[in-house]
Amino acid sequence: MRQELPHAARGFTLIELMVTLALMALLASVALPLAELTVRRAQENELRRVLRELRKAINDYKDAADAGKIQRKVGDSGYPPSLEALAEGVPDATDPAGERRLYFLRRLPRDPLCGCPDEPAARNWRLRSYQSPPDDPCEGGVVFDVMSRNSGEALDGNHYDQW
Repeated sequence: MRQELPHAARGFTLIELMVTLALMALLASVALPLAELTVRRAQENELRRVLRELRKAINDYKDAADAGKIQRKVGDSGYPPSLEALAEGVPDATDPAGERRLYFLRRLPRDPLCGCPDEPAARNWRLRSYQSPPDDPCEGGVVFDVMSRNSGEALDGNHYDQW
Protein backbone atom coordinates (compact mmCIF):
# COMPACT_ATOMS: atom_id res chain seq x y z
CA MET A 1 0.00 0.00 0.00
CA ARG A 2 1.26 3.42 -0.95
CA GLN A 3 1.64 5.97 1.80
CA GLU A 4 0.64 9.61 1.04
CA LEU A 5 2.86 12.46 2.20
CA PRO A 6 1.28 15.18 4.26
CA HIS A 7 0.16 18.22 2.23
CA ALA A 8 2.80 20.48 3.78
CA ALA A 9 5.67 18.25 2.67
CA ARG A 10 4.86 18.39 -1.06
CA GLY A 11 7.03 20.52 -3.38
CA PHE A 12 6.51 22.31 -6.70
CA THR A 13 6.31 20.33 -9.86
CA LEU A 14 8.64 20.95 -12.73
CA ILE A 15 5.80 22.42 -14.81
CA GLU A 16 4.90 24.91 -12.07
CA LEU A 17 8.53 26.04 -11.83
CA MET A 18 8.79 26.41 -15.63
CA VAL A 19 5.59 28.49 -15.80
CA THR A 20 6.85 30.74 -12.99
CA LEU A 21 10.21 31.24 -14.70
CA ALA A 22 8.51 32.00 -18.02
CA LEU A 23 6.32 34.65 -16.37
CA MET A 24 9.32 36.22 -14.67
CA ALA A 25 11.23 36.31 -17.98
CA LEU A 26 8.24 37.97 -19.67
CA LEU A 27 8.05 40.64 -16.97
CA ALA A 28 11.80 41.27 -17.19
CA SER A 29 11.64 41.61 -20.98
CA VAL A 30 8.95 44.29 -20.56
CA ALA A 31 10.76 46.13 -17.76
CA LEU A 32 14.21 46.35 -19.43
CA PRO A 33 13.19 48.62 -22.33
CA LEU A 34 11.29 50.85 -19.91
CA ALA A 35 14.38 51.15 -17.72
CA GLU A 36 16.54 52.02 -20.75
CA LEU A 37 13.99 54.64 -21.82
CA THR A 38 14.02 56.15 -18.35
CA VAL A 39 17.82 56.40 -18.36
CA ARG A 40 17.84 58.00 -21.81
CA ARG A 41 15.14 60.50 -20.82
CA ALA A 42 17.16 61.44 -17.73
CA GLN A 43 20.30 61.97 -19.87
CA GLU A 44 18.33 64.18 -22.27
CA ASN A 45 16.92 66.25 -19.41
CA GLU A 46 20.43 66.63 -18.01
CA LEU A 47 21.70 67.77 -21.42
CA ARG A 48 18.94 70.38 -21.65
CA ARG A 49 19.76 71.65 -18.16
CA VAL A 50 23.50 71.83 -18.84
CA LEU A 51 22.98 73.64 -22.17
CA ARG A 52 20.77 76.22 -20.42
CA GLU A 53 23.42 76.66 -17.73
CA LEU A 54 26.26 77.12 -20.25
CA ARG A 55 24.28 79.50 -22.46
CA LYS A 56 23.26 81.58 -19.44
CA ALA A 57 26.91 81.81 -18.36
CA ILE A 58 27.93 82.91 -21.89
CA ASN A 59 25.20 85.58 -21.86
CA ASP A 60 26.19 86.72 -18.36
CA TYR A 61 29.80 87.09 -19.55
CA LYS A 62 28.62 89.17 -22.51
CA ASP A 63 26.45 91.35 -20.23
CA ALA A 64 29.41 91.90 -17.88
CA ALA A 65 31.63 92.85 -20.82
CA ASP A 66 28.99 95.27 -22.13
CA ALA A 67 28.70 96.80 -18.64
CA GLY A 68 32.47 97.41 -18.54
CA LYS A 69 33.20 94.83 -15.85
CA ILE A 70 35.47 92.87 -18.21
CA GLN A 71 38.25 94.62 -20.05
CA ARG A 72 38.03 94.17 -23.80
CA LYS A 73 39.73 95.55 -26.85
CA VAL A 74 38.09 97.76 -29.43
CA GLY A 75 36.18 95.61 -31.89
CA ASP A 76 35.84 92.64 -29.54
CA SER A 77 32.36 91.11 -29.42
CA GLY A 78 32.38 90.73 -25.64
CA TYR A 79 31.85 86.97 -25.70
CA PRO A 80 34.19 84.68 -23.74
CA PRO A 81 37.38 83.51 -25.47
CA SER A 82 36.84 79.93 -24.24
CA LEU A 83 34.55 77.85 -22.07
CA GLU A 84 37.32 77.57 -19.50
CA ALA A 85 37.20 81.35 -18.94
CA LEU A 86 33.67 80.97 -17.55
CA ALA A 87 34.86 78.70 -14.73
CA GLU A 88 38.42 80.02 -14.22
CA GLY A 89 37.17 83.58 -13.98
CA VAL A 90 38.38 86.85 -15.46
CA PRO A 91 39.78 89.95 -13.75
CA ASP A 92 37.13 92.44 -12.65
CA ALA A 93 37.84 95.69 -14.49
CA THR A 94 35.88 97.70 -11.90
CA ASP A 95 38.14 96.58 -9.02
CA PRO A 96 40.77 99.29 -8.45
CA ALA A 97 43.15 96.85 -6.74
CA GLY A 98 42.81 94.36 -9.58
CA GLU A 99 42.54 91.40 -7.22
CA ARG A 100 38.91 90.44 -7.68
CA ARG A 101 37.77 88.01 -10.38
CA LEU A 102 34.38 87.40 -11.97
CA TYR A 103 33.20 83.79 -12.16
CA PHE A 104 30.26 82.64 -14.28
CA LEU A 105 30.35 78.90 -13.55
CA ARG A 106 31.51 76.94 -10.52
CA ARG A 107 32.83 74.24 -12.79
CA LEU A 108 32.58 73.42 -16.45
CA PRO A 109 29.89 70.74 -16.90
CA ARG A 110 30.33 67.67 -19.07
CA ASP A 111 28.06 66.61 -21.91
CA PRO A 112 26.01 63.72 -20.46
CA LEU A 113 25.66 62.16 -23.93
CA CYS A 114 29.28 62.54 -25.04
CA GLY A 115 30.53 59.15 -23.91
CA CYS A 116 34.08 60.44 -23.62
CA PRO A 117 35.03 60.41 -19.91
CA ASP A 118 38.78 60.72 -20.60
CA GLU A 119 38.54 64.09 -22.35
CA PRO A 120 38.43 67.40 -20.48
CA ALA A 121 34.95 68.89 -20.05
CA ALA A 122 35.69 71.74 -22.47
CA ARG A 123 36.30 69.27 -25.31
CA ASN A 124 32.90 67.61 -24.80
CA TRP A 125 31.17 70.48 -26.56
CA ARG A 126 30.92 71.82 -30.10
CA LEU A 127 31.45 75.56 -30.08
CA ARG A 128 30.07 78.24 -32.37
CA SER A 129 31.91 81.51 -32.78
CA TYR A 130 30.25 84.90 -33.09
CA GLN A 131 31.22 85.14 -36.77
CA SER A 132 29.90 81.73 -37.91
CA PRO A 133 26.42 81.36 -39.40
CA PRO A 134 23.80 79.33 -37.48
CA ASP A 135 23.37 76.76 -40.27
CA ASP A 136 27.12 76.04 -40.36
CA PRO A 137 28.50 76.53 -36.83
CA CYS A 138 32.26 76.50 -36.45
CA GLU A 139 34.76 77.45 -33.78
CA GLY A 140 36.54 80.76 -33.82
CA GLY A 141 38.11 83.32 -31.52
CA VAL A 142 35.17 83.51 -29.09
CA VAL A 143 32.38 81.28 -27.79
CA PHE A 144 28.96 82.52 -28.94
CA ASP A 145 27.04 79.26 -28.51
CA VAL A 146 27.59 75.67 -27.41
CA MET A 147 26.11 72.38 -28.68
CA SER A 148 26.44 68.68 -27.95
CA ARG A 149 28.96 66.67 -29.98
CA ASN A 150 26.48 63.78 -30.05
CA SER A 151 24.55 63.82 -33.34
CA GLY A 152 22.16 61.02 -32.30
CA GLU A 153 18.41 61.31 -32.44
CA ALA A 154 16.54 62.32 -29.31
CA LEU A 155 13.27 60.83 -28.13
CA ASP A 156 11.39 63.79 -29.61
CA GLY A 157 12.90 63.20 -33.08
CA ASN A 158 15.37 66.11 -33.03
CA HIS A 159 19.11 65.63 -33.05
CA TYR A 160 21.12 66.41 -29.93
CA ASP A 161 23.55 68.65 -31.82
CA GLN A 162 20.61 70.80 -32.99
CA TRP A 163 19.44 71.71 -29.47
